[in-house]
Amino acid sequence: MTKNAEIFEARVTLRDRIEETSEKALFGARWLLAPFYFGLTAGIALLAAKFVQEFYTFAKTIFTSDTHTVQLGILGLLDLTLLGNLMLIMIFAGYENFVSKIGAAESSEDRPHWMGRVDYSGLKIKLIGSLVAISVIELLKDFMNLDHSGVTTGIKWRILIHLTFVLSGVLFALMDFIVEKREQIDISVFAEEKKK
Repeated sequence: MTKNAEIFEARVTLRDRIEETSEKALFGARWLLAPFYFGLTAGIALLAAKFVQEFYTFAKTIFTSDTHTVQLGILGLLDLTLLGNLMLIMIFAGYENFVSKIGAAESSEDRPHWMGRVDYSGLKIKLIGSLVAISVIELLKDFMNLDHSGVTTGIKWRILIHLTFVLSGVLFALMDFIVEKREQIDISVFAEEKKK
């Protein structure tokens, strides 16, 4: 082997090692997201504490409250529950999509059926769907608290925000539909070219 060939081989080997090390570092950087998901898990614990507090406050006045107040109390508990569900979906789907598969759940009979199947696109749709549901509950509470003075500016803004969430959800779903159709077309074109 000539001197030039040895130098070239050494450069290629060094370049390959640098490239491999860089790629491993970039791939490993996904673990920097793990603290976010553990933080959200702690957030669920805080939300559970708030739920217990709200439930206690609601339960101790249940026999002295009118039906209207009971309905508002139940809607408040439902609101917290939906938020907890949303956080859990974000934790499981986000962690599995961006960090690592949750191996501990693989053989569990309690594994949610959607776990491992929610991709980034599905995560966006679930997120916006949950936001719409939470927004609806807040609007329902507002409407139940309406007095004879009519709809306030705050309620009008909440209605506008709710409609924005709904429109965003429809647009997300439409974009996902278009992308999926585009991918199907690309796959069929590739299959046709491969046949030739």
